[in-house]
Amino acid sequence: MVSAPITPQRITDDLDRLLEVLPDPVREALAPAEAREQLLEVVLDLGRVPEARYPGQAVNLGDAVVERADLAAVVEQLGAFGGDNRAGIERTLHRISAIRNRTGTIVGLTCRVGRAVFGTVAMVRDLMDSGESLLLMGRPGVGKTTALREIARVLADELGKRVVVIDTSNEIAGDGDIPHPAIGRARRMQVARPELQHQVMIEAVENHMPEVIVIDEIGTELEAQAARTIAERGVMLVATAHGNELANLVKNPTLSDLVGGIESVTLGDEEARRRRSQKTVLERAAEPTFPLAVEMHSRHRWLVHRDVARTVDLLLRGQQPRPQVRELDGDGRLHLQEPAQPHSLIRPEPPRERAQPHRRYAALAPVPLPDPVADTDEAPSPAAQSPLMLFGVGVSELLLEQAIRSRRLPVQCVDAVEEADVVLALRQQLGQQPELRRRAQLAGVPILVIKADTLPQVQRGLERLLQRREPAEPPEPTPEQGGLDDDLAALEECRLAVEQLVLAKGQPVELLPRSERVRRLQAELAERYQLASAEFGSGRQQRLRIFPR
Repeated sequence: MVSAPITPQRITDDLDRLLEVLPDPVREALAPAEAREQLLEVVLDLGRVPEARYPGQAVNLGDAVVERADLAAVVEQLGAFGGDNRAGIERTLHRISAIRNRTGTIVGLTCRVGRAVFGTVAMVRDLMDSGESLLLMGRPGVGKTTALREIARVLADELGKRVVVIDTSNEIAGDGDIPHPAIGRARRMQVARPELQHQVMIEAVENHMPEVIVIDEIGTELEAQAARTIAERGVMLVATAHGNELANLVKNPTLSDLVGGIESVTLGDEEARRRRSQKTVLERAAEPTFPLAVEMHSRHRWLVHRDVARTVDLLLRGQQPRPQVRELDGDGRLHLQEPAQPHSLIRPEPPRERAQPHRRYAALAPVPLPDPVADTDEAPSPAAQSPLMLFGVGVSELLLEQAIRSRRLPVQCVDAVEEADVVLALRQQLGQQPELRRRAQLAGVPILVIKADTLPQVQRGLERLLQRREPAEPPEPTPEQGGLDDDLAALEECRLAVEQLVLAKGQPVELLPRSERVRRLQAELAERYQLASAEFGSGRQQRLRIFPR
């Protein structure tokens, strides 16, 4: 547990301005200071006793029920109600929401107290410095809008960013044409009707050159799509969405695109067995719009997901994510509880077979290799000096030759069992040749059985045999030890494959086996072309496969 002091919080609520518009009995009941402490909202329903709501409880205000005249008197002192049935008090952060009957007459009011809390942003200040888009989640009333307001102020005033607030219900910057001082120097764009919020989001980017867009309550598919468009233009997003935790967004078909979206994919037989799952599974469809996310469980306890993509992948696989827990104690100190395995240090296990969406790719194309550079001083590898002698039983010679050539495997086919180091046999054919099994046993030659005479089965069989034969893999060479030339050759191989085959012909390509460091460089190069890739194989035969768009 790590704790750090933060700036004490300062609260400004202008509560007197709200009490002035309420009926006299309600105002008198809320006059004592203890009655105002932690007040969330005041509810006025026709024919019922007024009610004050606090965290975890509700208190009746007096004995007199609310009359129509009481509601009318309150409405007369407010600004106009918008299309979302919300109004406010000018230059304050309070929000009054109306309940109407079937004829449009107001029969109930919810008067929510708006507070500007200065200092809450310290819980996520490090995330703001990163410049990555941030999503805040939590149940209603947990303080999402309050935190959003303070984040906008800090980004504009302290970090000097060009910030535009999309204020659909005037809840962030208050009612009226002049924004509340709580958002600092950030600019505010109002929205005429709630259904136009996505259009105003795009308008803000196109017309006002913001570095940061702040949005409250992304709730429709159009708004989620607009958020992705804004993020792809390099603008930082800070937004809120209703949902207690990240898992709620993953399951929400309307908002799941904010965290990458999900799609149904079909696994191959071997991959399904490896995962011990059914063949049709759900996987993340794209990179999240918001790389960072915060679950606000209370005003003083936040869970931070520093790698949303990783968290979504874990959730879809039925595993529990490990967010960082941040808590603010009564003394104003921030306590950080790191997960057992921080996301930033977790490297996902490279899949043997990446599940692809419901579409069929063409067969793997041969990799166009760069021209080799002769190096007479380079000593031949042990594998090149002593190839693995292989005798095939029931396996197509053409497939064996293709598998060996495409992977540059140190394997040589022989014509007799006695000359071989190993036997690669098709299960059905081996069962019909007991004499061959006896000869292999006498010669001490091991036999590996494969189920089908297909290229993937043959390739995996050869890799398994080589893996059993090879010693432990030596450390990867550093550039100073001569690894730089290999890096350049591998990147040139990847570039040629992408430009000549993947992009030009739409064919997936499997590169030659490389070390983990080189595979990572190749994957980064593929990402620059906006192409997906995955790792296949095991041991020294691990390689990268690049898929077309």
